[in-house]
Amino acid sequence: MIKEEHEVAVLGAPQSQAPLTTTVINIRSDTAVPDHIVWSLFNTIFLNWCCLGFVAFAYSVKSRDRKMVGDITGAQSYASTAKCLNIWALVLGIFLTIGSIVLLIFVYMAAYETALRISRHGGH
Repeated sequence: MIKEEHEVAVLGAPQSQAPLTTTVINIRSDTAVPDHIVWSLFNTIFLNWCCLGFVAFAYSVKSRDRKMVGDITGAQSYASTAKCLNIWALVLGIFLTIGSIVLLIFVYMAAYETALRISRHGGH
């Protein structure tokens, strides 16, 4: 048996005689517009003060839609707005959360002091 016949017997005959073709997709760097959708989703779920996280999520989805249809300028515009809204949602969320915790501590301290004063004076 010749070497080629042995390889055909072991490996099997080729499945098709058509030439192999490959597809190469080149993604240009200018189409890589960040849409900030994960950040917007995080702000929507956890830091949604004044609904800024939800509005940022809507702009992120619009940015992704514009990117999918090839409108890079529109995608960049929506992404920029989503980024700005996400920054504001994050900053306001942190400040308002810390402020709420501090206010809650002061209210509990005042209620505790009032309860101590009432118990010391015998309820009068």
